[in-house]
Amino acid sequence: MANVHFGVTIPQIKRTWEESRDASREFEAMGFDSLWVCDHLYGPQSPSIPILEAWSLLAAVAASTEKAELGTLVTPAGMRNAAQLGKVIATVDSIAGGRVIAGLGGGWMRREFTDFGVPFLSTGQRLKQLDETVQLFRRMWDPEEKEVSFAGKFVQCENVVCEPKPPRRVPILVGGAGEKVTLRIAARHADIWNNLAGHQHALPQKVAALRQHMADVGRPESEVTISQQCLVTIAPDEASAGPMVDTAKKIFGGHLGDPTGPLAISGTPERVREQIQKHIDLGCTMFVMEFFGRDPKVGAALFAEKVAPHFK
Repeated sequence: MANVHFGVTIPQIKRTWEESRDASREFEAMGFDSLWVCDHLYGPQSPSIPILEAWSLLAAVAASTEKAELGTLVTPAGMRNAAQLGKVIATVDSIAGGRVIAGLGGGWMRREFTDFGVPFLSTGQRLKQLDETVQLFRRMWDPEEKEVSFAGKFVQCENVVCEPKPPRRVPILVGGAGEKVTLRIAARHADIWNNLAGHQHALPQKVAALRQHMADVGRPESEVTISQQCLVTIAPDEASAGPMVDTAKKIFGGHLGDPTGPLAISGTPERVREQIQKHIDLGCTMFVMEFFGRDPKVGAALFAEKVAPHFK
């Protein structure tokens, strides 16, 4: 059986730090492999929606947990100074004792950049920023490199020292669904590629594109873990699962994928297990899950009890 990894997003929007902390501890106690936050400076629907900043939050979660890996889904590479961000991530990983996964992408919310005085470049330029940022991080975190200078088109630094280095080689996750550029960056540089929830239905096509890029650059398929961001709508029985799925579809629409789609992880524990197996058969062995419901810990607990043990 494949080594299946189950990650879960922690409450972050319209939540206090205490709520995020307590949920993190409970998810870890349930046995989830990783804890995730979104990296937005504003709530996705409106700047006025309260949201805790990602890397500050992860630093606190790192100090409040012991075993689970910690990651962002995803940090826009161009939203902060790249070298300073590399230092921040190294520090959080030191606090965590070597549990950070650096999730990176191109970003999409213009005001998160421009309101904070950072240029919001074209899509192609932001993806070039992503490519250069990953290259810089690899060097900054390399124990053999004491000072790093980098002269990219969008990322520059001179004689940067990053000490202490991360306790382990930080896995880099590249998130996004663009088949021509984003997946090529993942094929070249990533340890993990994460497919967006809105493209979950197209996972077979995306996996094929990733594997073609990996073949083109000469990397074995085994070097990149395939991950899926997903909404999980789970209920104890059919009678309660049906209405919950219908409600999830009304609330989320396509933002987190179609809860009734061909690969949607929705329904009873038995149905959820079947849907996860479909992903595994496609080569996807990592899941970053958001549990639907007023209290996500309820669905997470049911998943931990009735689903996860079948894949461990």
